Amino acid sequence: MSLQKLDIYHVRNLVQVSLNPAKKINLIYGANASGKSSLLEAIHLLGRANSFRSNNIKNVIHFAHSDLTISGKVLFENGHVSQLGIQHKAGQLQIRIDQERKHSRSDLAYALPLQLIHPKSYQLLDAGPQLRREFMDWGIFNQHQDFLNQWRLFKKALNQRNALLKIKRTKELNVWNHEFQQYGTIVADYRKQYLQELTPFFLKLAKLFLELGDVNLSLVQGWDNDFNLLDKLEADFEKDLRYGFTHSGPHRADFQLTIDSRKAKDFVSRGQLKLLMLALKLAQVEHLLENGFQSACILIDDAVAELDLAARTKLLKFLATLNIQVFVTATEKNEFGDLSQIGDYKMFHVKQGVVTEI
Repeated sequence: MSLQKLDIYHVRNLVQVSLNPAKKINLIYGANASGKSSLLEAIHLLGRANSFRSNNIKNVIHFAHSDLTISGKVLFENGHVSQLGIQHKAGQLQIRIDQERKHSRSDLAYALPLQLIHPKSYQLLDAGPQLRREFMDWGIFNQHQDFLNQWRLFKKALNQRNALLKIKRTKELNVWNHEFQQYGTIVADYRKQYLQELTPFFLKLAKLFLELGDVNLSLVQGWDNDFNLLDKLEADFEKDLRYGFTHSGPHRADFQLTIDSRKAKDFVSRGQLKLLMLALKLAQVEHLLENGFQSACILIDDAVAELDLAARTKLLKFLATLNIQVFVTATEKNEFGDLSQIGDYKMFHVKQGVVTEI
């Protein structure tokens, strides 16, 4: 899968941009505030219908306009070409796939699967567990299409249970406890299996970028392993009722990255933490490709500048070996590292919202 053509209208300082990206490596450079990150933001909007820089799409629209439009032509491995498009106008978001409306964000995500790496991505290992849950769930979502429905049913049971706890309606809890246990166990089992499958890919990439000790990934499922989930709900009943929310379950899940049995985030350097994050994100894509997924698109925004030259060169060389399309931004051309071993690529310069192929 690759974006053959991209058209952008009114995304931040990109008033009108059209480009034909390379099938594999695309290098984008320009000064700060030139629009290079906005270019990646537009691709992210096309694939996810949301921005990684703002919680509100309205904030992404060019100040002189009231709407934005992004469209793309996607070529799949089997030769099929799909037309994707989103438009945000008058506060309404419209999604089109092959000229048909009424598509959901999940349909868009399947049509243009994206992996994002940007300066704040290191928080994956340094911030709270929600980012790590989302990381696991994104990988499972792309590999198992039934996961999204099971996850939604679990979230519904969680929300209903919490609502009943808040108003002390305990007689109705039993029904939702069983729903919570059924779908929560399914979600937890998916995550456990996923992390086991991901680990060898991650270990290989961690070794590529770093020399470390005994590296391990382990799931914290969200409740004591000695209990089944229904028994844990019963054990927590008084505490849940007192505080008005559910203390145990997959919504409290996490994973731990340890080195020699110590949490990595507690002692590795900031630079090492970023390389571990990079290894995790790339392992996720490689795992998908090795398990029947045709392709994916990786967006790397200003994340190479903080790597040394050797790490940048290793990164691009590795990306060139995968069946993926990559968009990488940097401030200067020389920040990309050694380009002699990555094969065909395209380079674009961005200046004051104008994108020029070099």
